[in-house]
Amino acid sequence: MATAMGATAATYGAPIPAPAPAAFSPCGGASRRRSSPAGGRRLRALFSPRAVSDSRNSQTCLDPDASTSVLGIILGGGAGTRLYPLTKKRAKPAVPLGANYRLIDIPVSNCLNSNVSKIYVLTQFNSASLNRHLSRAYGTNISGYKNEGFVEVLAAQQSPENPNWFQGTADAVRQYLWLFEEHNVMEFLILAGDHLYRMDYQKFIQAHRETDADITVAALPMDEERATAFGLMKIDDEGRIVEFAEKPKGEMLKSMMVDTTILGLDNERAKELPYIASMGIYVFSKDAMLRLLRENFPSANDFGSEVIPGATEIGMRVQAYLYDGYWEDIGTIEAFYNANLGITKKPVPDFSFYDRSAPIYTQSRYLPPSKVLDADVTDSVIGEGCVINHCTINHSVVGLRSCISEGAVIEDSLLMGADYYETENDKKVLSETGGIPIGIGKNAHIRKAIIDKNARIGENVKIINVDDVQEASRESDGYFIKSGIVTVIKDALIPSGTVI
Repeated sequence: MATAMGATAATYGAPIPAPAPAAFSPCGGASRRRSSPAGGRRLRALFSPRAVSDSRNSQTCLDPDASTSVLGIILGGGAGTRLYPLTKKRAKPAVPLGANYRLIDIPVSNCLNSNVSKIYVLTQFNSASLNRHLSRAYGTNISGYKNEGFVEVLAAQQSPENPNWFQGTADAVRQYLWLFEEHNVMEFLILAGDHLYRMDYQKFIQAHRETDADITVAALPMDEERATAFGLMKIDDEGRIVEFAEKPKGEMLKSMMVDTTILGLDNERAKELPYIASMGIYVFSKDAMLRLLRENFPSANDFGSEVIPGATEIGMRVQAYLYDGYWEDIGTIEAFYNANLGITKKPVPDFSFYDRSAPIYTQSRYLPPSKVLDADVTDSVIGEGCVINHCTINHSVVGLRSCISEGAVIEDSLLMGADYYETENDKKVLSETGGIPIGIGKNAHIRKAIIDKNARIGENVKIINVDDVQEASRESDGYFIKSGIVTVIKDALIPSGTVI
């Protein structure tokens, strides 16, 4: 078991604080599940922007608090084929992000910042690097006296009762339901391991309890142009979900329009964003989860397309919770590239790691500060322990331990860096034998590319997609092109003088 307290907030270098007790709110005491009045009729839920929107100013009053009453379950996802080759040697949640982090740090940090300290991560593909990262980042001590916090990986396994691997999100949870139900909690918080966003789950859980819901689905307001790419939901005037539609178009799309003021948007924004899409993030009441997966839908594999629509059909209370902030599903190379470069945007980045009240935690690597020697660096983010020597870097993200040689030009690119440093003796031996050291060689030119870890880019290499190729598979040559973005594979060697 890996426990979570040794991680640090890379921005601040501070250890994760022990989960604090839930703050007393001026809402008249602690929140409790609303009971049904006589006759079984439910009270109409009163919605306000403060109650259901994920705003910084709203306060929560969970009783019992999240650290003792909520179990976080992070789903590692499938094989990550759309993110290949970044997932060639690692699970999708272990893919590096934003110079210093990995994708899994986002949901784990959101949990810790939301006082959810019991966290499982379910995975079944290439999980070695994910296990290693979680062990190193969150492995010393989140528990402490009377606090039983942990971050633990649960890998897919075969058993006499179930000889199959995980078949989907619901099946993954079902296979470990025997373990989850041992925890004395009220709710299961189901999260994805490949989303980029910052969210206070306590407000999400509070909305779930206040509406006496069986399931609450985090929903994102959408305009018409983007709505066709998502699963959409229709709600009644209490925010209860009454209909689902998967990537609707035409008249079906029009029929899914809703009044998003019900969920807290003002009139102007509600007109701009008349659709709500599921984020794939859910709160399940414990009893509802056990009943759904064991009795109602024992063979369902997926939450989004089977279990939750089915729960609506059998009369369970399924609520929508509006999240009105930055959120990105990092499921493709293009989405991953844009999300990373989005943190360089000025004056305000799409997603900021510089949030004092809700930092993103990661492994403490004890690396030295980055060294920049007579280089021209603009609109870029530089990770820890880099050596940047007489080169030009513009609108790029440079990952930890990156070594960039003189004369190199890096534009609109993501360099993931390296897992280790090569010694001067290593470099000398490579030089004598015609080898190439890890990093970017002299006078290399890289534009609109992703360079995975430990790549060896030779001198005078040009990775600029000269012919504007949109899709290409050149695995034997060490790279792929997807959506016009060149991705150099982890540990690949690109010989000096190569032009891509």
